[in-house]
Amino acid sequence: MVITRPEMEIGRYHWMYRSSRPHRYHHVPALRGNVSPLGIQGCFECCIKCLGGVPYASLVATILCFSGVALFCGCGHVALTGTVSILEQHFSTTASDHALLSEVIQLMQYVIYGIASFFFLYGIILLAEGFYTTSAVKELHGEFKTTACGRCISGMFVFLTYVLGVAWLGVFGFSAVPVFMFYNIWSTCEVIKSLQTNMTVPGDQICVDIRQYGIIPWNAVPGKACGPILENICNTNEFYMSYHLFIVACAGAGATVIALLIYMMATTYNYAVLKFKSREDCCTKF
Repeated sequence: MVITRPEMEIGRYHWMYRSSRPHRYHHVPALRGNVSPLGIQGCFECCIKCLGGVPYASLVATILCFSGVALFCGCGHVALTGTVSILEQHFSTTASDHALLSEVIQLMQYVIYGIASFFFLYGIILLAEGFYTTSAVKELHGEFKTTACGRCISGMFVFLTYVLGVAWLGVFGFSAVPVFMFYNIWSTCEVIKSLQTNMTVPGDQICVDIRQYGIIPWNAVPGKACGPILENICNTNEFYMSYHLFIVACAGAGATVIALLIYMMATTYNYAVLKFKSREDCCTKF
């Protein structure tokens, strides 16, 4: 039996490729979204998605609010204690004259404890509400869904934040009053020092009367300090610490006002978007 050349080529083809059937290509389904070929989201995609759901405005406001409230409460508490000590030693030696003021200051210190506790909880709640509304607005977890209860809660936070913002404007203005008082005393002491240096007018004629501010009654003794006595008061550690602590407390109140303003803008925007997207005829995405 003679094997022809074409038959030899066919045999070699079967030996090399084992089969004469053509290669079959399997259909690979198209990838959706940011899914890797293994069917699992990559680390980078997960990080981007998580960072997209962070309410940066609420986060900055929370940090600023915590810092401002901490400065206001901590520095204000210590400064009030130093103020009482200065009044008792130099301006009102009779305990009955400043008894009411001492009770008011003690009450304010207890109020400071309550303010610190309240804003610690309120800041955390607002931050959590910011995470919720941001995720809902950006539709990070599927199709947008919201309820009337959720919108009502967001609206309540908007109203409460506006009320607290107006209240803290009053607190900020009130915290500037002791700064003004201590600044007047400090500037008077600087005038006395300059007069002593220039030898023009004796410093005994320059006085500071605390009774004119209304914090102690007019019959308080001595009620005022003049000349070297006033200069000694300004050189005490209690006056120096109280003055600067009141300044820091006022700055903390201002930082809290700014934080509440940021909260107002963030919560109002999120509530408006939730309200708009909950409408059935809504066809536009922000």
